[in-house]
Amino acid sequence: MSWYQQEIRLRSRPKGCHLVHSEIVDQLGQLKNIKIGMANFFLQHTSASLMINENCDPDVRDDMDMGLDKIVPETFPYTHTDEGPDDMPGHLKSGIVGVSLNIPITNGRLNLGTWQG
Repeated sequence: MSWYQQEIRLRSRPKGCHLVHSEIVDQLGQLKNIKIGMANFFLQHTSASLMINENCDPDVRDDMDMGLDKIVPETFPYTHTDEGPDDMPGHLKSGIVGVSLNIPITNGRLNLGTWQG
C-alpha cells in the first residue's frame, strides 16, 4: 500500500457555486498512476465548501446557489461583519455543506457518476 499527498491551489472565484472538477484533476499528476484507491479532498478555507453535484447543466449550480442563499441569507443580523456581508453566510454554508470529500479512484480516474462533478 502506498500514500500520496499533494496540495492543490484553486483560482479565486466570486460568491456562488462553481464547477472545479477539471481544475482539480489537471493538478493531480500522480492520479493516472493509481489503479485503485481513495482520494480525500480537504478545503483549507473557512467560508467555502466542496460538494459533488450535477456537472452538466449550469442551472443546477444557479439553483443550488439560490437555495443556499435562501437557507443562509446575507440579511441576518450577524455579529461577525468585518469581512463583508457575504463572509458570515459563507462560514455558515461551509459548515452546512462541508469542506471535505472522499472519492474513489479507479484506473487513474476519479470514479464519479456520469453527471457528477
